[in-house]
Amino acid sequence: MGMYEELQARGLIAQVTNEPEIREMINAGKATFYIGFDPTADSLHVGHFMALCLMKRLQMVGNKPVVLVGGGTGYIGDPSGRTDMRSMMTPETIQHNCECFRKQMERFIDFGPDKAIMVNNADWLLKLNYIELLREVGACFSVNNMLRAECYKQRMEKGLSFLEFNYMIMQSYDFYYLFQHYGCNMQFGGDDQWSNMLGGTELIRKKLGKDAHAMTITLLMNSEGKKMGKTASGAVWLDPNKTSPFEFYQYWRNVGDQDVLKCIRMLTFLPLEEIDAMDQWEGSQLNRAKEILAFELTKLVHGEEEAKKAEEAAKALFGSGADDSNMPTTAISADRLKDNGIGILDLMVVCGLAASNSEARRLVQQGGVFVNDEKVPAVNVSYTAEDLKAGLKLRKGKKVFHKAILEE
Repeated sequence: MGMYEELQARGLIAQVTNEPEIREMINAGKATFYIGFDPTADSLHVGHFMALCLMKRLQMVGNKPVVLVGGGTGYIGDPSGRTDMRSMMTPETIQHNCECFRKQMERFIDFGPDKAIMVNNADWLLKLNYIELLREVGACFSVNNMLRAECYKQRMEKGLSFLEFNYMIMQSYDFYYLFQHYGCNMQFGGDDQWSNMLGGTELIRKKLGKDAHAMTITLLMNSEGKKMGKTASGAVWLDPNKTSPFEFYQYWRNVGDQDVLKCIRMLTFLPLEEIDAMDQWEGSQLNRAKEILAFELTKLVHGEEEAKKAEEAAKALFGSGADDSNMPTTAISADRLKDNGIGILDLMVVCGLAASNSEARRLVQQGGVFVNDEKVPAVNVSYTAEDLKAGLKLRKGKKVFHKAILEE
């Protein structure tokens, strides 16, 4: 089985242009492909996971990844999937976020000599002359076709700024530039990027002729990935300072029964034959599949040692007697105690389980907060210094665990 066929079998490919040629190039390891990442935060999250795994798979068989960070497009913001305009970022913030991305990507991608490269579209987009851009690129785009694009249609009722309207042209120009300067002959993106990607392919053909080889391929990457990247409490980050390895493990350990095998197939590097054998699993076997998924992905992002620690801590939560020392823990300083105690609302905020006392109050009133496996009965419950010395195991809902201890 070639790599293209493996991508199909793993459920990754949604649409392509010129499938026979794309198949041949990928299987022969001759694709120089790019995937773009807008630096909207200082960490990647699990919504980016599918793209990172895809780049790793393709590089393993000789294809060359071009990681494009959107230091230039970050000045505009992608309207795809948005109901409002993204907030503006300073150049310093954009640059910092780009640097953070590279550090995290190095766990997935080899940036060695003649391997993968990382480029920043600020290097060419910020140098563009507006009139030159209108003449050279704008003439290649039909406004009628652009307005039919899904990424714009969903914004038309609430208002689409002219700033955002230019995003498709900027992304298309990226592919045109990468094709000319880096020999990039293929682009990958989520299914919500299809219109933008076709724009890049058409721009190359119009500017360089019909024989120019530039291809697009979309994955079920953003529709699935963005869904996977969000939880009720926000994003699940790859940065361990934002989402601990234990919390990362627990997120995957608690995916739905209907999603676990899909995630294993799309995101892990386990052999397809092994995954296919799991198709018949049900009941308690699905719990084992979730443990496999959680361990494999935590190992990929945080390393095997952290994955083992997270697995051990998770077992402790379900009463197996394992050591729970690897559970995320907050040490509460004595000066936070009032009358030798701390209320449950303050405790949740200090431990990062709620953004505010009002949010903590709502969670307690809804019956979603547990301490030492017992539901917290009221918002005025408090815990003493002695309780903290013994250690308090907090749980929010079914998935989020934390331990609070008294700072020594």
